[in-house]
Amino acid sequence: MAPPSSRRSSYSRRAQYGVFTGYVIAGIGALVGAVLLALSLWRPASFNGPRAVAGDAVAPAATASANVRAESQGLFDAIGGYLRAGSQNAELKKEVELARIRLAEAEALAQENARLKALLGLYETDEKPVAVARLIGSTSASARRFAYLGAGRADGVVAGMPVRSPRGVVGRVLEVGRDSARVLLLTDSQSVLPVRLAQGNVVAFAEGRGDSLLRIRLVNLGINPLKPGDVFVTSGAGGYYRPGIAVAIVAEKTEDGALARIISDPAATDYVAVEAIWQEDALRAAQTPAAEPVTE
Repeated sequence: MAPPSSRRSSYSRRAQYGVFTGYVIAGIGALVGAVLLALSLWRPASFNGPRAVAGDAVAPAATASANVRAESQGLFDAIGGYLRAGSQNAELKKEVELARIRLAEAEALAQENARLKALLGLYETDEKPVAVARLIGSTSASARRFAYLGAGRADGVVAGMPVRSPRGVVGRVLEVGRDSARVLLLTDSQSVLPVRLAQGNVVAFAEGRGDSLLRIRLVNLGINPLKPGDVFVTSGAGGYYRPGIAVAIVAEKTEDGALARIISDPAATDYVAVEAIWQEDALRAAQTPAAEPVTE
């Protein structure tokens, strides 16, 4: 049997050349890369030109990619905002409703503070009131004008005591029970109150008419100096009311005086103060019959 031939085929020779060529190219590439790396480390500015050319070459593609990315981001944001709009609107409605509730509470608190300040004003007078109580009722269907007070003998209230609100005179106590009292209002047809002009020496009587107005009758007839807007206060005459408490404001001038609106409207009054009679000793002495002279 003949021995096999030791010669290599042409295919094997081409493969060897290809491998050798690949090694050579790889070596040359590695050498060039090493040279370029060394050059970039030694003189970095040498590559400014190639980098600029490369940046210009890829700029259109990068711009297009950035535009696509921005548009897609805007689209995603729009979709997300649309999906979140419902929940945000619901939250805003809740916040608005809560704000309205807080505003109503603040207004109620302001009103309560004003009421408490007015009530405090009842205690800040020169003389401490006998009692502070609420008006629990009033008459409005007849010519007589009474109010009912939630305080009585148990609170130290007696008949004749003046009743006033933070605004002015309401009336005086007419009848007293243990825990309540009946008040004769200024507007009652049987009510007569000595008054004077707040700024001046004009004296008069304020008479009730059975409605919301008072009739002001001047004591000294002659020239009527009154005009709408004048304020009348208690004069202290009679001994029940201390002087200087607001009573009425002139609404219309008449021949012998004026028609006036009461300043302290019982219908708009909540709490009132019951004060001691101003000149109780003098009033008691005036109401007591004079003693007969003793003869020996």
